Amino acid sequence: MISRRHILSRIGLGSLAALVASVAQRARARDAHEGHAMPAMPAPAPAEVTPAGSARQPASSPAAGYTPVRTLNGWTLPHTMKDGVKEFHLVAEELQHEFAPGSVAKCWGYNGSTPGPTIEAVEGDRVRIFVTNRLKEHTTIHWHGLYLPSGMDGVGGLNQPHIQPGETFVYEFTLRQHGTHMYHPHADEMVQLAVGMMGLFIIHPKAGEPRPIDRDYCFLLHNWALHPGTYRPDPSIMTEFDLWTFNSKVFPAIEPLVARTGERVRIRVGNLSMHEHPVHLHGVQFHVTGGDGGRLPENRWRTEVTELVGVGQMRDIEFVAIPGDWALHCHKSHHTMNAMGHGIANPLGVDQRGVEQDIRALLPGYMAMGENGMGEHQDHTDSGHMQGPDNTLPMMMGKGPFGNLEMGGMFTVLKVRDELALGDFRNPGPYRNPPGTVARRISSDPDFGRPVRRAAAR
Repeated sequence: MISRRHILSRIGLGSLAALVASVAQRARARDAHEGHAMPAMPAPAPAEVTPAGSARQPASSPAAGYTPVRTLNGWTLPHTMKDGVKEFHLVAEELQHEFAPGSVAKCWGYNGSTPGPTIEAVEGDRVRIFVTNRLKEHTTIHWHGLYLPSGMDGVGGLNQPHIQPGETFVYEFTLRQHGTHMYHPHADEMVQLAVGMMGLFIIHPKAGEPRPIDRDYCFLLHNWALHPGTYRPDPSIMTEFDLWTFNSKVFPAIEPLVARTGERVRIRVGNLSMHEHPVHLHGVQFHVTGGDGGRLPENRWRTEVTELVGVGQMRDIEFVAIPGDWALHCHKSHHTMNAMGHGIANPLGVDQRGVEQDIRALLPGYMAMGENGMGEHQDHTDSGHMQGPDNTLPMMMGKGPFGNLEMGGMFTVLKVRDELALGDFRNPGPYRNPPGTVARRISSDPDFGRPVRRAAAR
């Protein structure tokens, strides 16, 4: 399928015949690279437990002594006890992953998912983690930010032999700290990280929380070079990405965060992408309370509304929930969009009517966009008048109670309601704003109020 982005990038570079030939050549090259069609993918390995996306979860775990985390669109890895040691099993494998309905890819991950399941334990626990390699190349696992013996650190060739295909290695160590951590390979990491091998490792404080946490959310930031019309992420791309994700999902497939009014909420964010991300939460001022290094003393908390999460960093933020629907997103605007073109001529303010008519003679249904902005993009894609390449999401997706949200990528919503039951994580639907609290139209006159303008420079 021919993309609007491919066409726009060629406007003004020659005749329309040359344009169409160029597009056709690209399509043939893509087909040659991808084998003409997406190969059959193995179904994801069945999870051993019900994922955390189920409607209800316990808000606390008396036996464990902590509030368990809720991994957005993810799940927590179960463990067994053997001689006082918590045993976990991880499997590195290829899987089929859906970023949102309409976009699937062959990725790598753990136990049938990317990110892999969240490992959750308590400071002081002894853990034994078995890692089985079902990939076609070697791998390792690095426990990012953890205090442990050098031989357990997971850097292939430095700290241990590589885990070869079909082998199972065991990692065993005592958790000497608490905080928000992650795991990922340190073997061919350019490829293995780029195609989804990552997961969260949450360690709760042995002494308990100084301030009880009612809801504890966690997710990882990542970027994917899943180019239009392709089915495998490209690990060789360092700066140009097509999908920006929370836990390997794009909006609107990212599940919302929900809370009851007055609850204390913690959000743990880790970054394994190639960019830093200013994570912004609407509606509240939050405290930055910790991260890789554990929980900070309260005299070191910072009050923010946006927190920059650097590459390889973890951040914890906490706040008391107030009612409403509040956006949570990266504040880099192109990170809240899905697949976008690169090197495209700027059509803003350009009358494209003649070009559009000429191109339609060769490409029926072609629709020029961008003269007055890109806000109409979602309407065109939703109506089916504009279709992009196979397996490619439109830039803007998602609906709200007042119309199109015009977002994709790293965006979701915090939904706070008075009536939510303790431990209920179901989506409560749109917020019912009290009467008189919604911005409304009072005029359609562009000169309404005769606004004062600065005199034009002479």
